[in-house]
Amino acid sequence: MLFAPFISKPDNVSQIMLRVMLALIPGIALYVWYFGPAILISLTLASVTALATEAAMLKLRDRPVAPFVKDNTALLTAWLLALSIPSLAPWWLVVVGTAFAISVSKHLYGGLGNNPFNPAMIGYAVLIISFPVQMTHWLTPHGLGQVELTFLDQLNFIFSGALPPGVTLDAITMATPLDTLKTQLHLDRPMQDIMGMPIYGRLAGQGSEMVAWGFMLGGAYLLATRIISWHIPVFYLGSIFATAGIFHLIDPAHYATPLFHWFSGAAMIGAFFILTDPVTGPTTPRGKMIFAAGAGFLTYIIRVFGGFPDGMAFATLLMNICVPLIDAYTQPKVFGRKEKKA
Repeated sequence: MLFAPFISKPDNVSQIMLRVMLALIPGIALYVWYFGPAILISLTLASVTALATEAAMLKLRDRPVAPFVKDNTALLTAWLLALSIPSLAPWWLVVVGTAFAISVSKHLYGGLGNNPFNPAMIGYAVLIISFPVQMTHWLTPHGLGQVELTFLDQLNFIFSGALPPGVTLDAITMATPLDTLKTQLHLDRPMQDIMGMPIYGRLAGQGSEMVAWGFMLGGAYLLATRIISWHIPVFYLGSIFATAGIFHLIDPAHYATPLFHWFSGAAMIGAFFILTDPVTGPTTPRGKMIFAAGAGFLTYIIRVFGGFPDGMAFATLLMNICVPLIDAYTQPKVFGRKEKKA
């Protein structure tokens, strides 16, 4: 019979990354259910590109290829980027974004453990700035569009840009719930009327709110298995809730509820999968709280007052810049050492 305490072998990087990818599956499954299988094509393209770019960069840097390719960090970056861009994005857009994320934002800084910015969010930022039109082709949820594309139709559009005869792009795509909200508010429509549009569900957008629930479920798994700590998800979502709540209380006719901002855009995947990156985030519990609270506040401000409908990526990158400073001021005192008095 064995008695506690037990000494267990810690998971290696490859196992941890694999479990994080496993936690993404509920959100991906719901994505496929509500928006069709096009996202699986993007995930495959991003995965192949990430592995090929990782191997090429390791060769150029004269580093061993097999150990680093097998650590699954490149695959996780690929998945997070693919889930952040429209599933109908042309194949070259996925390839360019993924290749840039791996080659520039990861390897040009020295590879795993040395990159100051989240690679997936760097890839997203490059794409949204360089190719804004292609980054707006979001699929309409099942039941809301004029036309439903089959898997072959989606595959054909991604690789050739061709649609079935008589079908236009406007018939199969729509603006995101966040983008629609911003546009309608600029037209001076009251919040109550906007939320009555078919695109919106009980909390946020039709279909997209369920995908957010899927990512929350995956995040709960990461918390339960202690792959991530509670500090970043709680303080990020709490910051969004508090900021959105204040604005909504002041003027509910022009500012959406906190739950709308929780279940719209990339808030959930950001809280559990992006901001929790151990390389580009703070190392101390207090630092993680500051980092996450700042990211939540910036996400809301960019969404509501900025030029982009979802501020998750830019909020992450802006807070990545602050990480060295946050770490410097939140490190615990060295035990047994007196501080020098001025």
